[in-house]
Amino acid sequence: MTNETQMLLGLFLGIAVMIFLVMKTKTHTFIALLLAALITGIVGHMSPSEAIDAIQNGFGSTLKSTGIIIGLGVMMGGILEKTGAAERLAYTFIRLIGKGKEEWALGITGWLVSIPVFADSAIVIFAPLCKAMSRVTGKSVVGLALALACGLQCTHVMVPPTPGPLTAAGMMGIDVGQMILAGSGMSILIFVAAILYAKWVGRNIYQIPHEDGTFERMEYKKEYLKTMDQLEEIMNARELPGLAPSLAPILIPLVLILSKTIADFAGMPEGTAYTIISLLGSPIVALGIGTTLAVYGLGAKIDKEKLLGIMNDSIKDTGMIMLITGAGGSLGNVIKVSGIGDVLGATVVSWPIPAILIPLIIGALMRLALGSATVAITTAASLTAPLVSVLGVNPILLAQSCCIGAIAFSYFNDSGFWVFNGMFGLTDLKDQLKCKTAVSMIMTGVGIAELLVLNMVM
Repeated sequence: MTNETQMLLGLFLGIAVMIFLVMKTKTHTFIALLLAALITGIVGHMSPSEAIDAIQNGFGSTLKSTGIIIGLGVMMGGILEKTGAAERLAYTFIRLIGKGKEEWALGITGWLVSIPVFADSAIVIFAPLCKAMSRVTGKSVVGLALALACGLQCTHVMVPPTPGPLTAAGMMGIDVGQMILAGSGMSILIFVAAILYAKWVGRNIYQIPHEDGTFERMEYKKEYLKTMDQLEEIMNARELPGLAPSLAPILIPLVLILSKTIADFAGMPEGTAYTIISLLGSPIVALGIGTTLAVYGLGAKIDKEKLLGIMNDSIKDTGMIMLITGAGGSLGNVIKVSGIGDVLGATVVSWPIPAILIPLIIGALMRLALGSATVAITTAASLTAPLVSVLGVNPILLAQSCCIGAIAFSYFNDSGFWVFNGMFGLTDLKDQLKCKTAVSMIMTGVGIAELLVLNMVM
């Protein structure tokens, strides 16, 4: 057996063991992920000490980028939910868009927001809105949240100035404006297919959140859905905070992060102004400001002990989310450090497949191996860029092929997979795969069809 074959065997063996442990035994997902990472590394030619170092480093680097954001986000979300601010936003949202269109509205919101804001951060920021909208409409929080996540994923992966597509455009020598137009246009059909699937999931995984942070799983019945008259009656019967203080903790962090993105994209020169924008636009600082606004705006009339209790209760449930998210990062880092990702990429380049699909398959396998869509795009673009002149394919399509491939395989080593599941109460493995994993494959499938058709035309 060659080294390359053994490395791939380690990956598939580690994943298989993890799935078996989660589905057939009492082993917790966190432990199963760590064991999968250890098996993958040792079978894939790493020494035990190297594998353990990679597990620890992957765990730490993943939580470094997501842990503080999750913590701040859930504290802010707890205040939004307990003060009724999230419900105020939900009612306002429904009035603006019309009853029955909630999935489309959340999906479009995600599509727009993810251009300046990292997708995982946006999921955390908008979680209170999704939960409140579920409670007041009677729709499943899982379907609503999945619609939001799909919108976030489309632009995060396909439209600059997010790092992945921006890197792909640079490596392929493509004008960024053309990449924005191509990514925006090609994402439309992918987005539509994803939202239709999210609506279907909402009927098949019918789950309603309670204000105490728990979730109730029921069999879907159409009569559970509330009419607009019922919503108005509920709203008029409750004393809710105003729109401005309810919106500020969400909107202001988004504006601050957007400002930093624009400054970086426009090449703003170093100086005092840029330093301030960079500081305030950091997701950690921006969410800290949002949480502070929630405390002193929405929580101004609440007793100090009660307000601290709200935040403490909110943060209690995030410990396991962080552990599982970090363990997913451990698995991804083991695969990266061991060189399994490089073996996958080199293998695909030699396959006899249509040229337009080469970067897509590399991107998909990198996402499968490493978990990060941005890293998957970067790897696929770096392996494909030297081949642009010989493949005879439009460079814009090749760059988008890298991006569309990176949508696929959102699963166990993807931090966003675990953030989504933890935030919206998905604990069963089958349900988890039915949501983020299945919809990522559907989105990639639609993208493949688009690429093949456009390749014939262009």
